[in-house]
Formats: sequence, C-alpha cells, structure tokens
Amino acid sequence: GLVVTLFLFGYFHLLVLNQMEDLSNGLTMPDQMIGGYSVEHVEALRQAMDADAAGQLNYVHKTAGLLFPLFLALITMLAVNINTARGSVRWILWVPPMAFAVVDLWENRAIDALFIGALDPAAVSLASTLTTTRWMLLFATAAILFGVLIAAFVRTFREKWELSKRGLL
Repeated sequence: GLVVTLFLFGYFHLLVLNQMEDLSNGLTMPDQMIGGYSVEHVEALRQAMDADAAGQLNYVHKTAGLLFPLFLALITMLAVNINTARGSVRWILWVPPMAFAVVDLWENRAIDALFIGALDPAAVSLASTLTTTRWMLLFATAAILFGVLIAAFVRTFREKWELSKRGLL
C-alpha cells in the first residue's frame, strides 16, 4: 500500500501536474502551490488555458486527484489500526488522514470551479485556503504514516533482538 501511495503521489504531483504547466504557458497549477495563490494567478491561468486544458485539469482531478488522497488516507488509517492499540490515540491519529481526504477532494472541486463562469475572488480565496490546508494535512498524514511504520519496525526489531539474546530465535 505504501508503494502504491508513493507511486500515486509521484504520478499526480511530480508528473501530471508538472506536465499541465505545458498547457498553461509554464504557470504552476494551483494544486502545487503550498502557500496558496491569488486571484491574479488564477486569472493568468484562465487566460493561458483553453477549454481543453481546463478539461484536462478536471480529468486529472477525477482520476489521480481522487485516487491519491483516498489511498493515502486508507493506507495511513490501516497502518495506525494495525500498529496502535484501541483507544483515543488511534482515533486522534485517524483525524488527519480523514481530514486530508475530505479537504483534498473538496479542493479539487473548488479549483475546477475556478475555470467555469466569472472569476469570484471569494471562490479563489476558498480554493487557496483549501490548498494550503490540504498541504498541511498531507504533511501531518505522511508524518503519522512514517512514524507508525518506523515505530512498528523498531518494536519488531527489539522483540527479535530479545528473542535472539535468549536463544529462542
């Protein structure tokens, strides 16, 4: 699951969204802008991208943009479930991945809406806020996933070490 999630991240963020810059005269896609973006940036994108390019971005959001957040959230929640005792800690560790998936999917819809009809500064502000929030939740989710996996590895290593010291392994 981790390998698939890493592949989807690379495909979505490093390959596809970077290739979308070819359709926008080199302008960065909103999804890639960790600190958010302005009305001016979105207006420049709208002018640079024709209807086919905006449709391509919408398609990317419906495919890799859907699969990546869902896979990451599910794999993180599974890792937490397998390696964390039942209780409030597990529920607390589940919040960032669940919030990430919801915010990411909402952000995709908000960005797609920026390319339809008149440009609304409030819509740009919402989409920009969702993008920044999504990146923060992505970092939190990745930290939880790798933290849980590293802790599980260390715990297993210590158990095997103790068994080998006793001659039981």
